[in-house]
Amino acid sequence: MKLKAKIRNAATLAWQGANNLLWPAVCINCRESISETDGGLCRNCWGDLLECTGGDYCRRCGRDASKFALIDGACGDCQTGRFAFDRIARAGVYAKSLKEMIVGLKRGRTELDLVLGSLADSALQGGGFSSEIELLVPVPLHWSRRLVRGYNQSLVLAKKLRHERARINTDLVRVRRTRFQPTMQTAAARARNVKGAFAVRKGHGFAGRAVCLVDDIKTTGATLNECAKMLKEAGASKVFALVLSVAGQSLG
Repeated sequence: MKLKAKIRNAATLAWQGANNLLWPAVCINCRESISETDGGLCRNCWGDLLECTGGDYCRRCGRDASKFALIDGACGDCQTGRFAFDRIARAGVYAKSLKEMIVGLKRGRTELDLVLGSLADSALQGGGFSSEIELLVPVPLHWSRRLVRGYNQSLVLAKKLRHERARINTDLVRVRRTRFQPTMQTAAARARNVKGAFAVRKGHGFAGRAVCLVDDIKTTGATLNECAKMLKEAGASKVFALVLSVAGQSLG
């Protein structure tokens, strides 16, 4: 048995060596050479990612906020309750490696779901509302954009989330093709752009359920807000939001 184990180990090492020689591991973000034990990213990208993630933030809007500046879990800007979603969890801020990977995921680099899905899952587990969620709802793309891209990146992220009982529901749909939100210069313009752009399918089952929207980026929150309004009109008891990143933040 010991001899067989030694032979098996030697064969495994030989295969790994040949595999590394023929197909060397590279960072899934910047394509630099890495070790297979580096978790898919090079040291520079991991370092950037650590700068972008973690830190205290407001659980109502997702923006950076010291925990000592929060009142009932919300920052000073959120005391008016301007969002239709109840709380938000984020993985980090839209900068450096995290920004590069989010953009890459939208442009066909689905291999990035390995790291981004893990970040989204960690944010969900630390968001404080995971135990309440009954449905995971990816923010939908218009069918024409989904046809061109081939997939909805929010659905890709939702499929990476680990949850004991929440299932994915795609009965929230985008019924109107809107202009790209980054082209909108103001929060008011973004809100007008997505107003009336979403609807729910018949037989959706949102009534009385706690729902978590899943998306990649929050800027002003207009898209999440419009989705949350529609879900609450459909009877959802609570609507939470989970995003990979919040834009408009400074890393100092």
